[in-house]
Amino acid sequence: MSEKIKKILEKKEFSKGDIITLLQANKEERQLIFAKANQVKKDFVGLKTYYRGLIEFSNICAKDCYYCGIRASNKNVQRYDISDEQILQAVKFAYENNYGSVVFQSGERADKQFIERIEQLLIKAKKITKGKIGITISLGEQSLETYRRWYNAGAHRYLLRIESSNKELYYKIHPQNKMHDFDTRLNALYDLQKAGYQTGTGVMIGLPFQTYEHLADDLLFFKAFDVDMVGMGPYIEHTETPLYEHRNLLLPLEERFNLTLKMIAILRIMMKDINIAAATALQAIDPIGREKALKVGANIIMPNITPTINRENYQLYENKPCIDEGADECTHCLEARITISGDDIGYGEWGDAPHFEKRTKIKKEA
Repeated sequence: MSEKIKKILEKKEFSKGDIITLLQANKEERQLIFAKANQVKKDFVGLKTYYRGLIEFSNICAKDCYYCGIRASNKNVQRYDISDEQILQAVKFAYENNYGSVVFQSGERADKQFIERIEQLLIKAKKITKGKIGITISLGEQSLETYRRWYNAGAHRYLLRIESSNKELYYKIHPQNKMHDFDTRLNALYDLQKAGYQTGTGVMIGLPFQTYEHLADDLLFFKAFDVDMVGMGPYIEHTETPLYEHRNLLLPLEERFNLTLKMIAILRIMMKDINIAAATALQAIDPIGREKALKVGANIIMPNITPTINRENYQLYENKPCIDEGADECTHCLEARITISGDDIGYGEWGDAPHFEKRTKIKKEA
């Protein structure tokens, strides 16, 4: 079988069947995939990890996704919305500690007050860092006009996870209504590209009802969409969600973890010059999960710089790590871990994906 894996890895393009074979690789075979992915990472984006200081500023959400611990129907979560001053203080911390970039993330809202607040926060974040901080936002589905407003205010990367590129599976993990429409989410990704963002998406791995075919299609979707960055991690169940009822269908956590590493590695080989995040959820399963992801193709890590008092209330899944560490502790811990993994840290760099520059150049020439 390892000969078959080697032959696939020599190909320039993978078929769906090739990807499924790689995803089913055993312990010995997956080392071949991981070694290839690490070499591709070294050759195309370098053995360097970039920081994105994560600010989870609010867990107030209008959505009711079946897998998420902060879904609107969960009455047992303590809602919070930190002040603009606290958000900007976190931005200042990232800037002063040479992170290079921050991420604004919250529950999904699209009301006028929220849109205006984000616009002003982006302007202020740029001002207090003299325009030097890179800003990624992950704030859900919005109109093209809103995306453009936020882009003009200072955001330049946007992460909107599709969660599954398969429409049927999408509706098994979301309500089927106007608030959770598959085509609306897909169109939002195209709008992000139109607005000029480095566009990111991602999926959960190891969901109930999910197959290897679904995951292979997810990777092919990323390539066909020409995505600039991907954030994907293992599905971890949460007791306060409808999807928890189907926990008997789940793979063991260790298998979900290993499958996620294979997804990251295969994607790195398929899309050599994009940014791939090492998801925090990996660390919820394995204490050095994120570092293992860096060794198989990931090149982005997101230290949590949300005020510690609020972190335990932003739990999309259970057993989320680092909820009681201060931003300083998190930074020092990650520095040591990344160095051990063999990567340098891109201090003070935005760490934009080379793919974005290439994609936009081709578009301009066309």
